[in-house]
Amino acid sequence: MNARADALARLFEAVHEGVLLGMLDSQGDTTEAANAHLKGMLGFPSDTPDHAFHPLAPERFVNPHDRQALVDRLMADHAITNHLVRMQRADLTPLWIEVTAHAEAMAGGAIRVEAVFRDVSERKQQDDETREIFHQLLQAEKMVALGQTISGVAHELNNPLATILSWSERLSQRPGLESSVRRGLEVIHAESQRAARVVHNLLTFARKRQTTRALVDVNRIVRETLALRAYEQQVGNVRIIDALASGLPRLFGDAHQLQQVLLNLIINAEQAMLAAHGGGVLVVRTWHDAQRDTVTLEINDDGPGVPEEHRAKIFEPFFTTKETRGTGLGLTVAYAIVQEHGGRIRLESTPGRGASFFVELPVGGVKTDAATPARVSQQAAGGGRVLLVEDEAPLAAALTDALVDAGYQVERAGNGEEALVKLSVHTFDAIVCDLKMPRLDGRAFYRRLAAGWPPLATRVVFVTGDVAGTDTEAFLEQTGCRWLAKPFRLGELLQIVRTVTRK
Repeated sequence: MNARADALARLFEAVHEGVLLGMLDSQGDTTEAANAHLKGMLGFPSDTPDHAFHPLAPERFVNPHDRQALVDRLMADHAITNHLVRMQRADLTPLWIEVTAHAEAMAGGAIRVEAVFRDVSERKQQDDETREIFHQLLQAEKMVALGQTISGVAHELNNPLATILSWSERLSQRPGLESSVRRGLEVIHAESQRAARVVHNLLTFARKRQTTRALVDVNRIVRETLALRAYEQQVGNVRIIDALASGLPRLFGDAHQLQQVLLNLIINAEQAMLAAHGGGVLVVRTWHDAQRDTVTLEINDDGPGVPEEHRAKIFEPFFTTKETRGTGLGLTVAYAIVQEHGGRIRLESTPGRGASFFVELPVGGVKTDAATPARVSQQAAGGGRVLLVEDEAPLAAALTDALVDAGYQVERAGNGEEALVKLSVHTFDAIVCDLKMPRLDGRAFYRRLAAGWPPLATRVVFVTGDVAGTDTEAFLEQTGCRWLAKPFRLGELLQIVRTVTRK
């Protein structure tokens, strides 16, 4: 009998799980026996006396409600299997424990417990990371689908916007207009430009715009951006805590785009704090993760936080909790820019305790995009014959009138096929051509033009509402032709036409 008891005692101590025999009630616990593995798991010396070891005491639980839930289940069901609970060691560091136990009711409301404890912290961390990756993939797929849809919608909006802007610009320049008419045209033009900026933001989200990349200093961008907001922060009772790490490596990125990300996050935080309690503290941190070779920027506010139900939608277009201001595109654009830089943006928030946005950017290895075409000043054009290939009749009419007023002779074609017919009859000094058209589009027309009229192929000016998508960008770069993104100013078009007709 003694040999069997000795064998059980050795097994009790040798098993690589925590084992507990004891009593438990709603107030505390009493240990009859606990093996060394359980004591070590919870951060106690292995020679701690059993009577002084209380693994199920209230202070061993991160959340006291978890302990009460464990007690209630044991009292109700008399057994639990792989019950997951967050506990803490003697030094208060947290860990995840799976408890499998059998319970027997005793007098006075207590229960006798025989339990096995398993430390599953590493597995829980892996599960959480896997779940996070899964959610990131879902978010990425959702954003890709939204981007494709938005790109098409933005293209369709750019054409009428280009028409409205062109006509309002032309009409406002007519002499002898009544002041009220001129003011109305100016309002139409200004509101159209406002709509164009919204479309521009949508295209940024859809990754349909070009960037100019260079080595940039993140801390410098942060300080310049904070300087832009200094007055608003002062009058809004927003205090800034600068926790920027020194010696950060420079990134290869677009400084203007990264400043836009930072501005969107800062303004979002300011508005949240002002709405919650009329001001607050904004903490801006940067640091370098040498192991991952990333620079992280954190924007932390002490506002109301982001509710759980809003976090999954926080980066989606047009999602906003603001009643009177905001288009719901700020965080969407920030998400797109960070993704375009090969980075990641994420949110951590506890309701009532503020929110932190983390922007992680790779130090190296980001592919550069083609440079944005140079802007041109508005100058008068001068003589020559121009072929205008544009399927949007109202826009074509506005552009034709502008070119004629500038001294050009203009022939119009509604698509590439009509343009080829006119090329066989007339000679031209320049061609203004849309990219997206029915029957024969701008790309196919250009290939036919380059094969049949090579010198004229160098005098094409493309106009497009489908700005700088991957295929479009590659095509424009390959042709070497000048191009304008719809909507554009008439003066820009006239200046470029003037330049190409002088080649």
